[in-house]
Amino acid sequence: MKALFDQISFECSRNVTKAYSTSFASAVRMLAPSIRQDIYNIYGFVRFADEIVDTFHDYDKEALFGYFEDDLEKALENKISLNPVLNSFQATVRKYDIPKSLINAFMKSMKQDLYKKQYSTFEEYSEYIYGSADVVGLMCLKVFVKGNDVKYEELKHSAMRLGSAFQKVNFLRDLKADHEELNRSYFPNTDLSCLNEESKQQIIAEIEADFDAGLKGIVKLPIEAKFGVYTAYVYYKKLLTKLKKTPSLEIKNTRIRVPDYQKVGLLANCYLKYRLNLL
Repeated sequence: MKALFDQISFECSRNVTKAYSTSFASAVRMLAPSIRQDIYNIYGFVRFADEIVDTFHDYDKEALFGYFEDDLEKALENKISLNPVLNSFQATVRKYDIPKSLINAFMKSMKQDLYKKQYSTFEEYSEYIYGSADVVGLMCLKVFVKGNDVKYEELKHSAMRLGSAFQKVNFLRDLKADHEELNRSYFPNTDLSCLNEESKQQIIAEIEADFDAGLKGIVKLPIEAKFGVYTAYVYYKKLLTKLKKTPSLEIKNTRIRVPDYQKVGLLANCYLKYRLNLL
């Protein structure tokens, strides 16, 4: 009956994705069925780790993270876990031979959120971005290329840059919550208490460069992944455009989002480009 337990575990990871991020879940649905579940499995894992350090304020976060870390190690070693999300994740790790180094880097960055509040140097910032975002892009890339190491190496840089772009957009969008509720400041050499237009535009220029590099890899992705990843790219680019047009003071005081009706329009436009082979 292990197959039934795995099925329930996969369903759990799928539900986690849909509950925590409707936008990402919509993009995942644009992937081919053959790889869709594995991306749910990766998202479920990273989402749970992130939730521990970001939202469980009434509990001992450090202890909870330690339990999760121990359970992760056992899941990878024993090839099973009674935590459905970790059981799903370990299955994908084994299926695509996802390097343990990527998982370790991710957990390291998540653990930093337990105690580190500011990233004063570009080196610290880059290391955090690598662990919290770049490696997630690389895990997904392992799935997208279905174990093709040559293709993985070819697209590795673009996948990392796209992961960076998504994460930095999230930082800018969530600036108010990160700064006021969690007392975190990710962007180095930037005083978020008095963010001005010049600082905002510098951050956006950095993100735009990441997006440009990421797009070069998207167009080379296998057909099973291209439409879904491009959909996520277009959504985040739209979000960045809104952030770019929003005064810095307003970004600090509200959370910018893309309305549902605009998401529908973006999806339709993505599909048209995909069907016309314009990607």
